Amino acid sequence: MLLTLDEGKKAVKLARKSIEMYLVERKIIDDRLDGIFEENRGVFTTLTKNGMLRGCIGFPYPIKRLDEAIIESAIAAATDDPRFPPVKIDEMDEIVVEVTVLTLPEKLNVKPLDLPKHVEIGRHGLIIKKGFFSGLLLPQVAVEHNMDAEEFLSHTCMKAGLSPDCWLTDVEVYRFEGQIFKEKNPRGEIIEIDIKSCVLE
Repeated sequence: MLLTLDEGKKAVKLARKSIEMYLVERKIIDDRLDGIFEENRGVFTTLTKNGMLRGCIGFPYPIKRLDEAIIESAIAAATDDPRFPPVKIDEMDEIVVEVTVLTLPEKLNVKPLDLPKHVEIGRHGLIIKKGFFSGLLLPQVAVEHNMDAEEFLSHTCMKAGLSPDCWLTDVEVYRFEGQIFKEKNPRGEIIEIDIKSCVLE
């Protein structure tokens, strides 16, 4: 079930409020929302500063209520992404908050060489797993970096800590879709992003 724009706005506002309360008071917000936010959903929170990634963490699988998953992923994106130092509160005036709500990942049971045919750029995100290794890339990553399906598979392999051609071997490949809501600018209007319209034909 898709979120409405109004629900998407609530999601992004909840993410920002969660981060700012945690950074100022070291408290986790106890706001709870009703309706679709009571459902278990996968979600990622992405933070960008001056167009550059500043943090991105989330839950690929629907293991928590959506509101709780937003709160936890938002705080983690700001404070626990190992690629970046923790966000400081004065940075929040320069940071754009984006929330991606995911569908349930679907395992692709096809021959490795056929995998690219089952990955639609601008629609699907990917998860690749092998043993203890696991990597996920959101649908918007392929569009933002002008990847084709094979490149997207290779980059997801590398995100998992595996070789770029691991998708041609015995790994598990899952695809999912994401609904993206983000601020147009820091604290600005919240919009839904149609990444399919960004894909060059």
